Parts: sequence; structure tokens; C-alpha cells
Amino acid sequence: MRAVFNTDETHNLVVCTLCSCYPWSVLGLPPVWYKAPAYRSRAVIDPRGVLAEFGMTLPDEKKIRVWDSTAELRYLVVPERPDGTEGWSEEQLANLVTRDAMIGTGLATLPGVAP
Repeated sequence: MRAVFNTDETHNLVVCTLCSCYPWSVLGLPPVWYKAPAYRSRAVIDPRGVLAEFGMTLPDEKKIRVWDSTAELRYLVVPERPDGTEGWSEEQLANLVTRDAMIGTGLATLPGVAP
């Protein structure tokens, strides 16, 4: 498994175009849409459009990098740290990270906001 980090300049999105590879042991059962041909093909062709369907509109200047998992190598996104979390413990920060954030179709939740 390889972790890729979201930054101010880059947002990462994970897809498996061949077989719907998904890190079950880490994230649990895959969501139905992750295995859908529409997500698998469009995530590579139109990542901004796919993210918009998930309610994510990123600035035009933010690069989107799509990672294609395989049976041998699966990717996991480490989301950006939300503002207002400076000094938080690892456990507190982990509570802000959702499954979708680790796939790249979501962001870490904001402090005080339910996921």
C-alpha cells in the first residue's frame, strides 16, 4: 500500500480501472460506486467532473492526480489537515478522516462538524 498526500497544490484521487482494487482491510467493504464502470472510467477522463458529483469543487489551479490501483499496489490518500487543528493529537485528527477522504472523493471533516 502506498500513501499519497493531498497538499495546497495537489489533490489525489484513487481508482482501479481494471478490477476495482480496494484496501478492504483498511477501509472496509468498498462502496458500490467505487466498483461502477462509470466511476472507474470517468475518474481518469474527467476527475474534476467526478469530484463535482461528490460535492467537491476544487480551485482550477489545484492539480488533480489520479492514482490507478492494482492487485499488487493499492493507494490511500492522506487528506490535508483542516484549519484549526494545529496541536491536535493523532487520535483527534484521525476522527476527522473519512473513507471518502482516503479515496480522494472527500475531504477531512472540519472540527466540530459531523462527518
